[in-house]
Amino acid sequence: MITVHGLRKRYGDKVAVDDLTFDVRPGVVTGFLGPNGAGKSTTMRLMLDLDHGDGETRFDGKRFRDIRDPMREIGAVLEAKSFHPTRTARNHLRMLAAANRIPISRVDEVFDIVGLTEVKSKKPKGFSLGMAQRLGLAQALLGDPAVLILDEPANGLDPHGIHWLRDVLKALAGQGRTVFVSSHLLAEMSLMADELVVIGRGKMIDNGSVASFVGRFTQATVLVRSPGAESFADTLRREGAVVESLPDGALMVSGAGASAIGELAHRTGVVLHELAPQSASLEQAFMSATGASEEFVAHELAEMADGDGAAGTSEPGSDQPGTTAPGGAA
Repeated sequence: MITVHGLRKRYGDKVAVDDLTFDVRPGVVTGFLGPNGAGKSTTMRLMLDLDHGDGETRFDGKRFRDIRDPMREIGAVLEAKSFHPTRTARNHLRMLAAANRIPISRVDEVFDIVGLTEVKSKKPKGFSLGMAQRLGLAQALLGDPAVLILDEPANGLDPHGIHWLRDVLKALAGQGRTVFVSSHLLAEMSLMADELVVIGRGKMIDNGSVASFVGRFTQATVLVRSPGAESFADTLRREGAVVESLPDGALMVSGAGASAIGELAHRTGVVLHELAPQSASLEQAFMSATGASEEFVAHELAEMADGDGAAGTSEPGSDQPGTTAPGGAA
């Protein structure tokens, strides 16, 4: 169990992390989500005592600084290319193994796990980002830890690599380990994560299951197809439902469940060709939940092309370099 209580970090006048409190349970994959600039990476650094701030994090009741052999208990990778560029991949892990009293035989085991056996004698400075991510995961698994903390481990992976990473992390959680992973790949996170911690501008937005998050920040809808769609839409509106007419003649209904719509159709003699509840996506919920807390907002191309909003311009007297949003990790 990871217990995070009251984490807070300020950089000058900017509060990067604002009183975050949450638990990360063993046996499940917990996703860590937030827009760019939300404070995800800073939070992870605070958890691992890499930054100084207020609050504390305990791993099974112990602070990170008090753990004698950290790699044996916590496997963490916050930088994709955190290795010496001229040392071979195998020697990089051998050095870490020696420093943490881990058997050298474990080095070759983790290379097999992450699929880098054929390149373990090469220098990682020539690795692609995806290969560097695999080496980072090998490093995290080196001590066979009970806790994994990974910042954007899917960056640079191809679709096969992302599928492989999902299977590995779910399998590790299935062994009873605690897995805490951040990602911007929302479709993948919806398949990988069981629980979520969602933040915006350093503050907690939601903490719970994926299903509860999606349910809280989206509205259930029902797709209705009927030869009498137009008149049935009026009937639905009179009953208090919100109805959107789609270009293909179907109706998208919110504010009424599928069973209630079906019963109303039966009572009013309306023939239904389709009555299908629509599942909202994690992406829709994320956009709804974090829209107000997005720090770096880019203009739509249509807005930029409209008069004063032209690309590359700024307001007179402004020190902002145009309308392009800055990038960078959280």
